[in-house]
Amino acid sequence: MGRRSLRNQILRAGLPVLFRSGYHAASVRDICAAAGAPQGSFTNHFRSKEAFAVEVLNRYFDYLKDMVAAALTDETLTPRQRLRRYLDVITEKLERDRWMIGCLIGDFSLQVSSHSRLLRKRLDSIFREWRTLFASCIAAAQAAGEVDSRFDATELAEFLLASWEGAVLRMKVERSPAALERFKTIVFETVFQQRRAPAVTARQRRIHKGAITKSRRDRM
Repeated sequence: MGRRSLRNQILRAGLPVLFRSGYHAASVRDICAAAGAPQGSFTNHFRSKEAFAVEVLNRYFDYLKDMVAAALTDETLTPRQRLRRYLDVITEKLERDRWMIGCLIGDFSLQVSSHSRLLRKRLDSIFREWRTLFASCIAAAQAAGEVDSRFDATELAEFLLASWEGAVLRMKVERSPAALERFKTIVFETVFQQRRAPAVTARQRRIHKGAITKSRRDRM
């Protein structure tokens, strides 16, 4: 009987190690120790630490996409409410981690994008795919009249993701949700502000009332 593969075990153990130590400080020895696997198992399954990190990143993004889909396709909510719901779901997750662990995609963007062409290209493709998911929901909100249509939905999605990642980084420094809540409050009162019907002026009311009165007289 062949020996059991430790590939998935190493990948599962690698995520918290990369979160805790960062890409550069996390050694293959640390990752294997967390997985309870010999170092030889690592080199049997992965060409390099860089290739391993790409696979961990892919797994993490699959997990995030499931969370995105659950929030952004919830038809019991309006499109604008779905956007807010996703940010609230992520906030709840970050709270469970006591505001100490942020987003692996954002962390890697800071740590490795200038050192690893492989990881930089994968991060760029992840952001593009992520942006598309949000752009679709934003476009639906614009079509429903919930969000102003002056800006392109893809550009708004890019702004949302970049700004949210910045708020998550600030959260890690403060060990507090203040930056997240500040971002959500401001973005939904400005960029994603609920469209309101234009106020009716006193003059418009008088004109409308006069038109109704004239119409009644004409019918008499």
